Amino acid sequence: MHILEAKNLNYKYPDGTVALNNINFKVEKGDIISLLGPNGAGKSTLFLQFNGIFTPTSGEIFINNKKLEYDKESLVKARQTVGIVFQNPDDQLFAPTIEEDIAFGPLNLGKSLEETEKLVESSLKKVGMEGFEKKPPHHLSGGQKKRVAIAGILAMTPKIMILDEPTSGLDPKGASQILQLLYELNKEGITIIISTHDVDLVPLCSKKINIINNGTIIKQGTPKEVFEDIGMIRGSNLRLPRIAHLAEILDKEDDIKLGKKNYPLTISQARSTILDKLK
Repeated sequence: MHILEAKNLNYKYPDGTVALNNINFKVEKGDIISLLGPNGAGKSTLFLQFNGIFTPTSGEIFINNKKLEYDKESLVKARQTVGIVFQNPDDQLFAPTIEEDIAFGPLNLGKSLEETEKLVESSLKKVGMEGFEKKPPHHLSGGQKKRVAIAGILAMTPKIMILDEPTSGLDPKGASQILQLLYELNKEGITIIISTHDVDLVPLCSKKINIINNGTIIKQGTPKEVFEDIGMIRGSNLRLPRIAHLAEILDKEDDIKLGKKNYPLTISQARSTILDKLK
């Protein structure tokens, strides 16, 4: 089932700049999918179409097979179903305390105070931030702010969560914790869409990848299918994952021939490849 779909989507900024060009994009319920592209490729602009923050110049968005309309009631429903976590959590956190910030969404959806309190409590627990309710958001670390921003979306009980550069600005431990959190949320039934230019990240977390460049999706497939097209990757101002690049270098040695279809994309894949070669 397609839980989210863009059909023939185009978007032009008021100054005439074409940001999206005939985008066709489908997400299956339960997916973890990545939109991979360089800076300025159109990733964030596309994401802002998915719950009506931006209105396309032409084309259509479908949520649960229902066309997105742009009246107030339809947009409220869309934003309850599709939650967006921005790249910079400071753009999302504004209330004096964490609990007030997370409560803002549910209260605006008409939830009661009692129900909102339960949603705040459960959302903070899911992201590992229970006990921080009274803290001001600006006293948190970057990783903690990301978690609170995710909790604010979770409190609105979305079916789809979109994250723009979810590990941007985080240290390795913080990035790993955010990825683990996304795995857990996906297991609970939330469809996850990630926007990133981090080619080392997407093989770790995505079942499917869409490559976007200059406002156009130019490749779709599994990580293996996408990264086999080395010319397309480099032509899109991206690179191979570090592990795959190492395999590409080793592939040039006479006694180590892997073939680009066998380049590993993660450390676990590299381990299996090396052990096979040693045998």
